[in-house]
Amino acid sequence: MSNLLQLHQRFCDYSLAFKGNTPATIKWLKWSAKDFFKHGKLESVEEISREKIETWILERKAERNWSAKMIRSCLQGLSLFLDWCVHQEFIKHNFVKDIPKPRLPKRLPRHLTKEQALELISWARNFRYVYKFERMRATAIIATFIFTGVRLQELKNLQLQDVDLDNRVLAVREGKGCKDRLIPLHLQLIEVLQEYLKDRQRLKKACPYFFTAMREDTKMGDKVIPRLTKRLRDKSKIDFHPHMLRHTFATLMLEGGCDLFSLSKMMGHSDIKTTTIYLSATVIHLQEQIIKHPLNSLRSC
Repeated sequence: MSNLLQLHQRFCDYSLAFKGNTPATIKWLKWSAKDFFKHGKLESVEEISREKIETWILERKAERNWSAKMIRSCLQGLSLFLDWCVHQEFIKHNFVKDIPKPRLPKRLPRHLTKEQALELISWARNFRYVYKFERMRATAIIATFIFTGVRLQELKNLQLQDVDLDNRVLAVREGKGCKDRLIPLHLQLIEVLQEYLKDRQRLKKACPYFFTAMREDTKMGDKVIPRLTKRLRDKSKIDFHPHMLRHTFATLMLEGGCDLFSLSKMMGHSDIKTTTIYLSATVIHLQEQIIKHPLNSLRSC
């Protein structure tokens, strides 16, 4: 399998250099490919067949209860590798393209109501903390998620220069798909961020990242947000996770009258069709539309 892994590493290096894939995507490609190679006891790319791919998926579905999304994602990752192998003339055919993809269930994105979102920010602000900076940072993190809709990794990678409070704009650098975008800042969020930055300055933090570690002058650790989320969820009894706050931002924006095109830009969606799913998640938006029915002025006899 070592030769096959080496070949896959070449593909990953190519994807990182020429396709603009993020390190997180490369990590996923490596994991799924290694799982397939190990399962099929494969030594070379020539040993890959449709039968071995299907057997891998069927057994993982039975043993690990892989979801339709997981299966599609694994097949997509393997297909990218095999496409590259075909292009490099290591093989003649990509067998993944012969395999039907499971249909994804159409579930509505879970989100918080306006009242829950405000309550969550209040919990973040008033929770019992040991240090003042911890309070300011926690409030700023939750408010940034709710008022901008940024992804978890995007928030962690924010730098000081990306948050322009004077011009009321937040810049996301190399978000998903290596795309940059600008998000206008709400006045309430600006107030929260100003409080955080004031306390950050008091501690003389010089780290270029916007959200810093509490004790050291370094980037905030990866465990900070999962730990904060769990603490707030346990105390507030509000069931949420960071990506759910992204859904909350999108849904509340539509309920407030934001148009789809503008929301799509703020969310960083490549296709506006991705943004339209939030139309189904907001009943208020639908209720406002139903009054446009041409028979709404009909009176009962």
